Amino acid sequence: MKFRPLHDRVLVRRIEGIEKTAGGIIIPDTAKEKPQEGEVIAAGAGAKAEDGKVTPLDVKAGDRILFGKWSGTEVKVDGEDLLIMKESDILGIIEGTASGSKKKVA
Repeated sequence: MKFRPLHDRVLVRRIEGIEKTAGGIIIPDTAKEKPQEGEVIAAGAGAKAEDGKVTPLDVKAGDRILFGKWSGTEVKVDGEDLLIMKESDILGIIEGTASGSKKKVA
């Protein structure tokens, strides 16, 4: 099944968090919090203004994002648990790799 979000909504796959602490303690599933990091799978065309103009979204498919703990609506697409949320629920885009080269902040 192919799914395309409308307007200013995005389809997001959660990226699983760490399985154990820095000290080596394994965190059981019951104690884990839902990850607030995800990957954009698909994005709508953009938000429509009252005059009919469409403002494109700042995120695109493939972006790694950070979102609020209670953001979005959980849906199942092709047996996979995903989230649909508005672009305004997205806190920011994570740039760089997961292993991450740290950037200097000026």
